[in-house]
This record gives sequence, structure tokens and C-alpha cells, in this order.
Amino acid sequence: MEFAKGKINGHQNVIVMRHGDRADHCEPLWASTAVRPWDPPLVHDGKVRAFQTGQRIRSQVGFPIHRVIVSPFLRCIQTAAQVVAALSAVNLDDNAMSSKDVPSIYNSKLKVAIEFGLCEILNTVAIKSEVAPKDGKFDFKISDLQAMFPEGTVDINVDMACKELPQWEESAAGFKERYVSTLKVLADKYPSENLLLVTHWGGVGTILYKYFNDATKYLVDYCGCVELRRQVSNNNESEEFEVVTSHGVAFKDNKAPIHGPVIT
Repeated sequence: MEFAKGKINGHQNVIVMRHGDRADHCEPLWASTAVRPWDPPLVHDGKVRAFQTGQRIRSQVGFPIHRVIVSPFLRCIQTAAQVVAALSAVNLDDNAMSSKDVPSIYNSKLKVAIEFGLCEILNTVAIKSEVAPKDGKFDFKISDLQAMFPEGTVDINVDMACKELPQWEESAAGFKERYVSTLKVLADKYPSENLLLVTHWGGVGTILYKYFNDATKYLVDYCGCVELRRQVSNNNESEEFEVVTSHGVAFKDNKAPIHGPVIT
């Protein structure tokens, strides 16, 4: 499956992407010894998948990514770091497998920012109660997370759409509204830029359900993406987003893909 090609003047493009393969799902005993069992990193294969997704976006979508905005959870930060390396590499090497294979990047090609509004669903649907912080407080040291990106790519002057993390045990209606609202705020803030939002299964699924009328039950694979597009006028007035295509997303009931196969 290929992403839609061709940049259309007057349109804003947004790709909403799930993180790569997480350690606690690939290594069942990982959480038992982890200091932050609710915040797993990527496994090696997850980093490779994220980097390859970045390469595919760079070579296939037909428009540049100007800004990468990412959930503060470690698996999303690591995913975004791999994608940024692939998108910003001075030379696109088809044989490269991860950011370690990228000797130099254009650090002014795109900008990166961390966004609380894209964080994981903060309830027991997504985070088991036995691994969640006992006090319900999820702590992130933003400066440490920013340091994981190539030097010069982080926009430290950006204000988050959501100033604080959601409260633990947020409702289903609450997290769905949060994801949709965050997308709209970010897209409206940068109407002349194409965005890549790196988030979680719930984020991709919620956005898909919002803008793809036939999506009721769905599967979102690791690094699954949904590409959205909307028309933006010269005075920054905009229409609703529409789903252009997707990768690694399928209906749950009959496993039929939405414009492409599921990666397993």
C-alpha cells in the first residue's frame, strides 16, 4: 500500500501515527523489574519499524512534513526520534535500518515538539492498575525527552495545546474529546504546515472514527498511520478533515483493510 501522492495547493496534510513495538508487549517479564512499568520503551524491532515508516513517509506521501508533535510517553518519543532521523537524513539510504545508520541530518528541515494532549489514555483500559503510579501522577522530565531528538530539531518555544496531563481514570468521552480537540488546535495553530502526530492506539483510532464514517471497530498496528487532508484558504479558514488513506489499519470484524494491508 502506498500513501496518497501529490501535494495539492491550499491543503493541509496531517498524519496521525501510532508508536512502534513496545517492550512490555514483546517481553512479558519486562514490567516486573521496570522502574516505570507504565512507560515502556521500544524494542529493537520497534525502532526499526519506526525508522522504516519514516523512510516510507519521506519517499511516498508526496508532501514535506514540517512539524512532528509527539506524546511524552517514552515509546512515542523513541518512535518520533527514529522518524525524524529518517525524514531529515541528508542522504536517504534504502539500506539504513535505524537512526544509527544516519551519519548526518538537516536539523532545520522540520521541528519537533512534545504535546500532553497526545498522551496515552489515562485509565485502566490502556494502563493496568497494577503498573500505574499508585498516586495517579505520571511524571515526565520534558528536557530529558527533548534531548533524545537530534540537536537543533526541537522547538522549545512552543506552548502545548494541553497545558497539563489528563487526570488518572479519564472517561472514554474525555479521552476521545481530548484527541480530537488536540488535533484541531494543533492544525489550526499551523495551518500552512503539514504535521505528523505520534501518539497511541487510542489516538489513531479516535481520529479515524471521527473522520472516517465507516470505521466502527478497527485494528491499529504498531506504526499504523492515518493520513488526513483539509482545504485551507488564504485567510486560514479551513474545512473539515477527510481521511485520504491509511497504513497498518483495518476493520476488526472482518479484518478488511482500509486502503491497505495490516502489517503483522
